[in-house]
Amino acid sequence: MSKIRHPEKQKNQINPIKKKPDWIRSRLINSKEFFITKSVINQNNLVTVCQEANCPNIAECWSKRHATFMIMGDTCTRACAFCDVKTGKPNKLDPLEPKKISIAVKKLNLRHVVITSVDRDDLEDGGSAHFYETIVETKKQNPETTIEVLTPDFLRKGNSYKKVIEAKPDVFNHNIETVPSLYLKVRPGSRYFGSLELLKNVKLVDKEIFTKSGIMVGMGETRDEILQVMDDLRSAQVDFLTIGQYLQPSTKHFPLQRYYEPKEFKDLEIIAKSKGFLLVSSSPLTRSSYHADEDFALLKKNRKLLNAKSISKENH
Repeated sequence: MSKIRHPEKQKNQINPIKKKPDWIRSRLINSKEFFITKSVINQNNLVTVCQEANCPNIAECWSKRHATFMIMGDTCTRACAFCDVKTGKPNKLDPLEPKKISIAVKKLNLRHVVITSVDRDDLEDGGSAHFYETIVETKKQNPETTIEVLTPDFLRKGNSYKKVIEAKPDVFNHNIETVPSLYLKVRPGSRYFGSLELLKNVKLVDKEIFTKSGIMVGMGETRDEILQVMDDLRSAQVDFLTIGQYLQPSTKHFPLQRYYEPKEFKDLEIIAKSKGFLLVSSSPLTRSSYHADEDFALLKKNRKLLNAKSISKENH
């Protein structure tokens, strides 16, 4: 008998899943590259968020040899109401994992890699030292590859997040996920201002690292609340914002309230850009790591343009 992925959700009421509109459906791609990516991941016994979180873009991304590696196991110590990653008591850390990740990155010949993790509240440092080892080992084996991390909030772990920054990833991503009024229902184990503080502190420690955050829409938030989150993230000097549609994983997960139309995503993108983000990705299927390599190239280009404008103003 297979183990239940979400024991904490078993007593939840059944929330029927709304039928997806045409614009939300992802294409099925079975290319040679898709199977190469799958083979490398399986051979190295690695976990990806693409599989564990049931990402709608897996076929497209794997066909481009893109994958988001999930370190520290496949079991999370939190129980976010929207997430499909398994909840429970995690296993011990695999000391060989940093090496395995670096080998997979080399085999896939990645220009840009995204490394994320489950929450590990059971660890004294929340897993920051393991992040550090993974980044350092990946850089050593792949000096030309840029590295993006998508981290937990390191809540109640003091300054442990600084260990991740010490490894100098190119992008530090931590998702705010939703608006403050929904936190108790959607992210009961997390704190909105704790996540905001983490993003702010990354920039205070190292202003050269690009910071990134994302929110899901369709959970019952108002437009004004979304705009307030944008302002809060800009106050924390976040460079890159992603906005995507919440897709309810099962009838026991947080109920989807509505599907946003493509035009609404475009409107939110225009507003976010006007608030000063270097880059905004806003579409129904946008996810944190979607098109991450192309987006990183754009981030660098946009910062360069902004710096050039600032120098030009100073000279006049």
